[in-house]
Amino acid sequence: MNQPLYHFFTNDHRRLEAILDKATGTPGKVQLDDYHPFRTGLLRHIKMEEKILFPAAQRANGGVPLPLAAKLRLDHGAITSLMVVPPDAAVIKVLRHVLDKHDMLEEEPGGMYEICEKLTEGETAALLVQLEQTPEVPVQPFNEAAYALEAAKRALARAGFDFDALAV
Repeated sequence: MNQPLYHFFTNDHRRLEAILDKATGTPGKVQLDDYHPFRTGLLRHIKMEEKILFPAAQRANGGVPLPLAAKLRLDHGAITSLMVVPPDAAVIKVLRHVLDKHDMLEEEPGGMYEICEKLTEGETAALLVQLEQTPEVPVQPFNEAAYALEAAKRALARAGFDFDALAV
């Protein structure tokens, strides 16, 4: 089956994973020059899902939110909160775990991408144009304050993840 939206998003997942791998290739050190395109790319990816794909699927579903959307939105909030704090070893470990679980919900058979693909079948070409034209999300310098990490931990907890347990 031809699945252009599925392939668009899963290819972007692989692209982002490769950038993160490059940024974290030296044990114990994050190359911030390589991490920056990961950070902006990941935020753009989330924006494409939240502002284009999920709303299009919901409209095609008669305005009814998709069952997975609430969980994925919580994950997006948690992931976004991790983009605010400096990327130390613990943050990277937790981020990788969350992304692995999150991406599986989107990519697995019957997952969010397959559901969205089926619902928006008649508008795939238009959606792909919108997705390609999505601008990068501007980012601020990392927030090194303790409250920023605490806020990220709370966002992770709302999404069902325990930062401290995962960071070990």
